[in-house]
Parts: sequence; structure tokens; C-alpha cells
Amino acid sequence: MLKIILPTIMLLPTALLSPPKFLWTNTTTHSLLIASLSLQWLNPTYYPYKNLTQWTGIDQISSPLLVLSCWLLPLMMMASQNHLQHEPLTRKRIFITTLIAIQPFILLAFSTTELMLFYISFEATLIPTLILITRWGNQPERLSAGIYLLFYTLISSLPLLIAMLHLHTQTGTLHLMVLQLTHPTLTASWGGLLSSLALLTAFMVKAPLYGLHLWLPKAHVEAPIAGSMLLAALLLKLGGYGIMRLTMLTTPISNNLHYPFLTLALWGALMTSSICLRQTDLKSLIAYSSVSHMGLVIAASMIQTHWSFSGAMILMISHGLTSSMLFCLANTNYERTHSRILILTRGLQPLLPLMATWWLLANLTNMALPPTTNLMAELTIMIALFNWSAFTIILTGIATLLTASYTLFMLLMTQRGMLPTHIKSIQNSNTREHLLMTLHITPLLLLILKPELISGIPS
Repeated sequence: MLKIILPTIMLLPTALLSPPKFLWTNTTTHSLLIASLSLQWLNPTYYPYKNLTQWTGIDQISSPLLVLSCWLLPLMMMASQNHLQHEPLTRKRIFITTLIAIQPFILLAFSTTELMLFYISFEATLIPTLILITRWGNQPERLSAGIYLLFYTLISSLPLLIAMLHLHTQTGTLHLMVLQLTHPTLTASWGGLLSSLALLTAFMVKAPLYGLHLWLPKAHVEAPIAGSMLLAALLLKLGGYGIMRLTMLTTPISNNLHYPFLTLALWGALMTSSICLRQTDLKSLIAYSSVSHMGLVIAASMIQTHWSFSGAMILMISHGLTSSMLFCLANTNYERTHSRILILTRGLQPLLPLMATWWLLANLTNMALPPTTNLMAELTIMIALFNWSAFTIILTGIATLLTASYTLFMLLMTQRGMLPTHIKSIQNSNTREHLLMTLHITPLLLLILKPELISGIPS
């Protein structure tokens, strides 16, 4: 674990001491090397833990998310270069430092085996995210978006802290492996039910569950591109990861609490997909599609079967890369047209044919077409849900249909149609952007060859 965390911390002097000319080159290359090094964690032959120390350990649930976290850091740096080029050098350094500062906390959150340490790193990711949104967002509403994010997350995680302290007084430990051995049975009393609810609320807000999701579209729309990628690809996955970890510990959740959560998650997938069809803002559309996909992850995590966990895990990784790629594409459009309103940025295919190809690929993966891991994930989740209750097929089926509808709507609105009269000339797409899209789409297409690397189930 230290083999990755130490080089990540060493990125800070790289960002602060690099000469201005080589600032982006040095930090991006350094983080790409860390990402390459982290690929060793995808080895699926360990069970139950690998690299186990007193505080951290990597198992089959955390390893794909750890690799995703390392993979996205260089991509966030590459995506941010253009909109920071006119900023003073100090602000560039602070921006990169903020991006780097969040990384050790995310790595720690995904790899810790002690619940209190998990809670601390889970909350610590909030501060750099808040700095990114409030300091580098575009519109004045970024402050209200930051306050939304802060208060939603803080208010929901207070019950989690209380429930964890309660669990500690009961069992005398918060170590995950000891808890798995002792199985702290939260009794079916009101106290047990409230403890289970408190343990889950923070993750449901972070994931986010429909009804608790209002902070997410606001934060996405106001955040700079790196902030959007970070939120969509990693911070939402902290919620899904927390649900998977804690539902494994507290068995009575499955007897009492999963009905309201499942209903809300599936209904939310349906509702947010419908909301996507009436969005005028491109970033807002992609943000709502994230809520819809994470609804499936929550539903799968709540029924606690091998198949559903596997589907949830694959969908989290696939969605992380897909939504991050969509945000990057939306950003390339925004940098050229200075507008995110769909009707003002249509018809770009004749001007940027290569970008149109990336748009097509990203939208096809978002629709879960073969041969992408998104398809495997959604099919696995649907089968697991159908096996649990046949009625779920109605909701998941309509949600899939609506996903295809809004994705095609997004593709046609941005690429086809008449070019608006105010767009006279447009900057060409460049190598950096194509490399960025390639690094997003390649893992999505390659992982289908060996999906057990990210399935969360030991081979």
C-alpha cells in the first residue's frame, strides 16, 4: 500500500517545485507512472486480503476502485490544462496541489480495514472537493453548490459517526475483519433498526439515493472539469463502496430496511432518466444520468447476493470511466462554444468529426451496448434483481429504455442538426484531448476480455 501512497504524496513537491514550463508535463507523467504501478492490484488471485497491515488491506472489493482512483488523477490533470492556461502560476500550483491532496484520502478510504479511519478519510475528501468547486467553479452559484455539498454530506454523516461509536461500545472493536468474525447482530428492535439506518444514511447521500440527490447536479454544474470528474468517478463510488462494506456486516438490514431503499433506488433510476430528457444544460444532463446509474448500484448492493455485488462493482467502475469521459467531452464543447445550453451548441459533427467519434463511443458505452462492461454490469444487476423479485423488471426495463432515449437525445443535440449562426469559427481538437478520451475508453473496451478483474468476487 505504501508503494503507491508514498509516490502520491511525493507528487506534492513535484507540483510545487517544477519549473513553470514543465509543470503539467512533470505532474501528469509522475501520476501516470503511479497509475501504471497501481495496475498490479488488479491481480484477482488473493483472498480474503492482500498487503494486509494493521490499518490497511486490499481485497477484491477495494482493488478495482483503488486502481480507478490512481487512473483518474493524470486524466484530471490532462483535462484541466486548457482552462487554467491563463491563470497565474501560483493558482495553477494550488489547483494541482488540491487535486493531489485528495488522492491519499481516497486511497485510504478504499483500503482501510478500520471503520473509524475509513470515516475520517471519507470526510476528509470533502475539504479539497469544496475548495475545487468554490475556488475554480465558473458561475457565482458555485458558493451555494458548495454549501449544499457540505451540509448534505455533514448532516448525513453525523448519524454514521454515532452508530459507529455505538458499535464500538457493543463489540469493543471497529476492525472490519474482527467484525466479520463476530457478526455484530443488530437486533430487530427499534434500536437496531435505527443503528442500521444511521450506518447507511451517509452512504445513501453520497451515492446518491433519489430524494437525497439534490446536491449532486448543483455541484456538477458549478464544478470545474476536474471537480466533475472527481465527483462522478470517485466520490460517488465511496457511497457505493460504503454500502457494500456495511451491508456485509449488519445482517438484519436485509430483513427490514432494504424495501424502502430498493424502491427509492429503482424509482429514482426511472425518474432521473425521465428528468434527463427535459434538461437544457449538458452538464446537468450527465449529472442526472449519474444518479440514475448509481440507483442501480444501490439496489444491487441492498439485496446482498454474489451476483448483485458483482454487478454493482462492475457498474461502479464502468460508470466511473463513462461519466468522466462524458464530462470531458462536454468540457471540450464548452471550451470552444462557451455555452453548455444544448440548443446553442448543436451540429458540431461537421466541424469536429474526430470529437464526434468520441461522442458516439462515449454515448454507446453509456447506453450499455456490447462489447462494454456496462452491458455486463446492467445485465447482472437486472438478473439478480429479477431473481429477488419479478416486479423489478418493469422498473429496470423502463429505466433502460429511458437511458437509451436520453443518450441518443444528447448525441443528436450536440452533433447533428444545423450549426447555430453565432458559431463562425471553432478551435480544432488537439492531441491532448484525443489522448484523454483514449485513456478513458481503452479500459472500458479491454476489461470485457477479463471482467473478473473488476467483478469484486474472488476467482
